[in-house]
This record gives sequence, C-alpha cells and structure tokens, in this order.
Amino acid sequence: MPPQPPTPELDGQHGAGRLAWLRATWKTSWEEGGFLHQRWEEVGQARHAGWYEIANWIKAVVLFGGLSLIVLMLDTAGDITSAALKGLSAAPASGAGDGNGLWGTVDHSIRVFLADQAAHLPVAPAALYAFWQLTGLIGLVGGFFGNAGARIAWLLFGTGSLAMIWSATPAGGRAAATGLAALMWALASIFALRGLTLRPIVHNHPPQYQFNPAVHLHATIPAPTPAGDDYGDEPDNLHPLQR
Repeated sequence: MPPQPPTPELDGQHGAGRLAWLRATWKTSWEEGGFLHQRWEEVGQARHAGWYEIANWIKAVVLFGGLSLIVLMLDTAGDITSAALKGLSAAPASGAGDGNGLWGTVDHSIRVFLADQAAHLPVAPAALYAFWQLTGLIGLVGGFFGNAGARIAWLLFGTGSLAMIWSATPAGGRAAATGLAALMWALASIFALRGLTLRPIVHNHPPQYQFNPAVHLHATIPAPTPAGDDYGDEPDNLHPLQR
C-alpha cells in the first residue's frame, strides 16, 4: 500500500509522514485478509476448536503464560513457607505443662519429648511444638474435606505422636498413656478420614460399542431359462408322456 499523504494538522511537522504510514498500516492490518484481522479470527475460532486445531502462536502464548504462572506460584509458596518457618523459630518458649487431665497426659509427654530432642537441634522447643500442632490441624481439616495428601499427613501425625508419647512417658504409665492417645487419635480420625472406605469401588459402565453377531449367507439365484429352450436340454430317453 502506498503511504497516505499526511493529515493537514500534521503537515509540515517532524515525523508526519511516519505517523501517516503507521496509521495506514494499522488500518490495513484490520481489514479483511490483514495480519491482525486473521489473528483475531484465529482467537475467535480457538474457543470452539480443540487443542490440535488451535493456531501455533496461541499454543505458545498459553504454554508460556502457564509456565510463568507456575514459576510465580512456586516462588510465592517458597516465600510463604520460609516466613512461616522463621515465625515458628521465633515463637516464645512455652512451659512443659502440668500433665493433669486426659489431654495433659498426652500433651505433657509430647512437650517433654520435643524439649529433649530440641537440645540437640538448632531449633527452639516451642517451634517444634507449634509445627506439630500445625501439622495436626492441617491434616484434620484437609482430611475432613477429602484431601488425600492431608489424610496421609494425618496418619503420619498420629503415628509420630504415639511414638513420642511411648518414648517420653515413664515406664509405669507408658502403656496407659499410649493407649489413651491412640483412642483420642481414633476419635479424631472419624472426622479426618470421613468417607474413606477399604472396599474396592467398582464402576459398572455400559459398553460404548455393542457387538451384535450375525451370520450372512450369500446365495446365487440361477437366471431363468429362455422361453425357446424349454425342451432343448431334455434327455432323449424320456417317455412321451413325461415330455
């Protein structure tokens, strides 16, 4: 397309010809058959077409945007996790509890175990205890809503808690404290493992293709004998009445 003459208001100004050429190119691109018009048509067709029928440039944009979003989410999740761990490490120290009552019997043993282990680790006992509580809360809530990862975390949380109670409780009441903790964990599992069943689920779906066996017999019917050849092929030894 030849460049259009500059508009009167831009005539004589610096860059008037370039602006006119850009305006003409932009207008031509949106006409039928133009570059931008074809790209817009491909975008409209992509809403009703499959993945293999979409234009390649649209696939590239979608893949690049998806990868960028994943990288951004991973980076944000890493920052959130780092901040949460720093907050747990800076948590104030908490007492070991008095160990009275049913919950105190379980909680006191876990606090004692974590305090003994934290002496050999570069982390405060309060941070370990807060992380233990956070894991149990996430496993309980996530398991209630049917999340498989949260249910696995809940099972590991309960198993680890029983092991800690067994290790930190004095020998005289070790069995009773561990059994009490197991019963509490079992009662809480009613909510965390809601809907979980050990029976295999069988889905009976009707077949997509129905097979109907059939036998087809192809028989060839002989052509009728012409009218003039009725007695042409009869044997000579036939009786006149048989003829």
